[in-house]
Amino acid sequence: MGRRWAGLYLNRARREGPEGEEAMTETVSSAARRGKGGRKGLKMERIFTTPGVHPYDEIRWERRDVVMTNWRDGSVNFEQRGVEFPDFWSLNAVNIVTSKYFRGAVGTPAREWSLKQLIDRVVRMYVGTGREHGYFATPEDAEIFEHELTYALAHQMFSFNSPVWFNVGTKSPQQVSACFILSVDDTMESILDWYKEEGIIFKGGSGAGLNLSRIRSSKELLSSGGTASGPVSFMRGADASAGTIKSGGATRRAAKMVVLDVDHPDIAEFIETKAREEDKIRALRDAGFDMDLGGKDIGSVQYQNANNSVRVSDEFMRAVETDGEFALRARMTGEVVETVKAKELFRLMAKAAWECADPGIQYDDVINDWHTNPETGRITASNPCSEYMSLDNSSCNLASINLLKFLGAGNVFDTERFVKLTELVITAMDISITFADFPTEPIARTTRDYRQLGIGYANLGALLMATGHAYDSDGGRGLAAAITSLMTGVAYRRSAEIAGVVGPYAGYARNAEAHKRVMRKHAAANDEIRPLDEMDKSIVAAATRQWQECLKAGEKHGYRNAQASLLAPTGTIGLMMDCDTTGIEPDLALVKFKKLVGGGSMQIVNHTVPRALDKLGYQQEQIEAIVEYISENGHVVDAPGLRPEHYEVFDCAMGERAISPMGHVRMMAAVQPFLSGAISKTVNMPEQATIEDIEKVYYEGWKLGLKALAIYRDNCKVGQPLSAAGKKEEPKAAAAPAAPAEVRPVRRRLPKQRPATVTRFSVAGAEGYMTASSYPDDGLGEVFLKLGKQGSTLAGVMDAFSMAISISLQYGVPLETWVEKFTNMRFEPAGMTDDPDIRMATSVMDYIFRRLALDNMPFEQRAELGIFTAEERAMQANGEDPATLHADNQVEHDMLAQSAPIAAPAAPAPAAPAQAPGAARSSMEVIESRQGRTADAPLCMTCGTKMRPAGSCYVCEGCGSTSGCS
Repeated sequence: MGRRWAGLYLNRARREGPEGEEAMTETVSSAARRGKGGRKGLKMERIFTTPGVHPYDEIRWERRDVVMTNWRDGSVNFEQRGVEFPDFWSLNAVNIVTSKYFRGAVGTPAREWSLKQLIDRVVRMYVGTGREHGYFATPEDAEIFEHELTYALAHQMFSFNSPVWFNVGTKSPQQVSACFILSVDDTMESILDWYKEEGIIFKGGSGAGLNLSRIRSSKELLSSGGTASGPVSFMRGADASAGTIKSGGATRRAAKMVVLDVDHPDIAEFIETKAREEDKIRALRDAGFDMDLGGKDIGSVQYQNANNSVRVSDEFMRAVETDGEFALRARMTGEVVETVKAKELFRLMAKAAWECADPGIQYDDVINDWHTNPETGRITASNPCSEYMSLDNSSCNLASINLLKFLGAGNVFDTERFVKLTELVITAMDISITFADFPTEPIARTTRDYRQLGIGYANLGALLMATGHAYDSDGGRGLAAAITSLMTGVAYRRSAEIAGVVGPYAGYARNAEAHKRVMRKHAAANDEIRPLDEMDKSIVAAATRQWQECLKAGEKHGYRNAQASLLAPTGTIGLMMDCDTTGIEPDLALVKFKKLVGGGSMQIVNHTVPRALDKLGYQQEQIEAIVEYISENGHVVDAPGLRPEHYEVFDCAMGERAISPMGHVRMMAAVQPFLSGAISKTVNMPEQATIEDIEKVYYEGWKLGLKALAIYRDNCKVGQPLSAAGKKEEPKAAAAPAAPAEVRPVRRRLPKQRPATVTRFSVAGAEGYMTASSYPDDGLGEVFLKLGKQGSTLAGVMDAFSMAISISLQYGVPLETWVEKFTNMRFEPAGMTDDPDIRMATSVMDYIFRRLALDNMPFEQRAELGIFTAEERAMQANGEDPATLHADNQVEHDMLAQSAPIAAPAAPAPAAPAQAPGAARSSMEVIESRQGRTADAPLCMTCGTKMRPAGSCYVCEGCGSTSGCS
């Protein structure tokens, strides 16, 4: 569609008034035209660069070959040789940027081959637009801006969100936003527009969210006299559309959020929607259907392409507190349709989340109390990952700062450089809205009128560990709050300064008092921070100064941006910046996966661990011993020389010492008052967590002032592929008697493709079929039975029986146990069979388990049960030992095995890499090998690598693909 796609609605937007693009354009143009005595542009100063020296000249560049393969079949997914990158960029970052962000057809001269080309393509668009619209005081200031921006990007100090790298400076529409919020009204035209708009956004690789609460419930009447369908029914169409577009080759999977208000009459149906579908997934999976994420049968299950959230009010939460009643109201009239017990509805939410991780929760009154534009409209929804919350039909472009880049020698946080980088990034982000294209005309108009930005950060978890702070501690939360407050204070102060040059956002005038009120709320929250050490004190002092200057500049000039900050997942861009941790997340585990330039991979202890040990005062010899222990064990418990009071510094999201769910909630609460938007984060809960535990998390999230919260209980979902975990090595000796640990069976699922035998049989004239599937490395794992001329009741009983047997086999119940129980069972039909090995059967069950024993059990076990083949019985009748028959077969098998290497070297079994710790392909698989169990994370649809959590999304370390927006 090219420029026509954007030009149509941009021209319309410019004709809008009084807060349309025309008003904003006039402000910028007049500012650019002003001469002496008028507004002056921004003055820029060098922080990272040297006058007269281009940033590229201070970098050592090297050429690398990028070849990315799919580990499952060895096929090459992507190949580009001779790409140019700084020598300090990791192999993983190089691979991801080359494959994801370089533009032009591979193998043609038009293809980008150097990071210089990529950065220049983006930066020059920002600089050119800034010059054109009067952002800079002089040409020299524009040059400084260009050099500083180039330096920061090349040195991985921050990154724009992915759409900037995809689109800016290309012939495609200049879409810079990753996050969109749509709207839908109670008309069929609006609902169909919703489907269309989501499709356009998904096609571009971004995500969208919306609130369906304006749609009438299924308990209300239409004007024609019929009953309304309700929002849940319309969710089916949108879900199918997202699934289709997702599979059409978009940059990444479609990501979407669906929100419903807690007072909507269909709220109970909405809450249970995905939990019911999860039950369907279990039933279909156990019946033999391929229900893995991306499996051929998963498409039959609905509502799997969206995150669902309930928007709760303070009124509802207070009713939960007091065990009171709560009214569900008609959408058109506001009349009470039904009255429910608030506590029961709240428990229904927690129960559904316990079963399938949905719905999440959004706290409406908190969100709108921090809303800078209430005169324009309420905030009703969020983007798919819940960090962007603003007006309907709006968008937000994101950028994230790499915090660890500002931790200097002596573990001192470089506040001055952090402040200057934040100024630089906010300036660039605002410029991007000036040249950006948008997928729909309403989104273009709202975004240009309110200019929402989303600056955030990554590597907080690594920064806390490196500075000796436990993630779940007052010190850790204090440092995180101070940094977040400083970032947002600088961002809004810079926004006010930009407003002084090119004018405030078009919607500012009608919302000025509300906006300034929210700024005062941020500043007041900053005053509540209680620093615990010298690092905190210096950052809080700097933040206090920034908020004071922000309020003063805002009073004078207004603000250029309605929103400034949030905390995004930082999935792909986190890998691009070589971050150890994403967004606000703690470290995933102490041992991680690293690709090697020469090929292959290795497991290493995170480099923040020795840095933290040094900060805590350990000597080099002690550090080496502790690191070696962690490398072998994956945790710090009982590490030689490590004091137990320091264990908490090394607590991670997963592993031996996992951070508690409330530890995650408390960290979110510490930084939320300093963010314009919200936080993309999922609170991970152990499998044994109860519904009451989830109720507590949701309730405490409200009490602590969060805007949104989502949970994930380990192993609650089944519709996703899990790779086999490595076996945990048994301890050599116990130092002291340990308390008895609960041993739980672990289910070993069959792969999607498995060897199987179909047996047709007849018992006393009753015919049937038996399908027996085995593991590739041998061993029965699944049995399904079908009897001829059976009624629906018997068919259901046989299906249920088959599922029960199959699941028990996968949990490790020996086949011998079932054979003992079911052979010689007597009921009709019984009698002659058509099987030469089993001439008579006392029942169908007797025949089935005798046949399974003959096909799958060794001779010695069968002999003890008296089950023999016709040949074995004949040998017995002739006085021969049937065991010799199997001994001869074993000798022949051994001879073939010994001769095989001479003829051709045996290829390693495909499953071996997943079992061998050294052959892990991602950090998640490293963790699995340490824990001895599988982790709930999907496999990447592009390269097959197990993904890792990034906020409320997942990111692939192999190729950079994400499950949401970043």
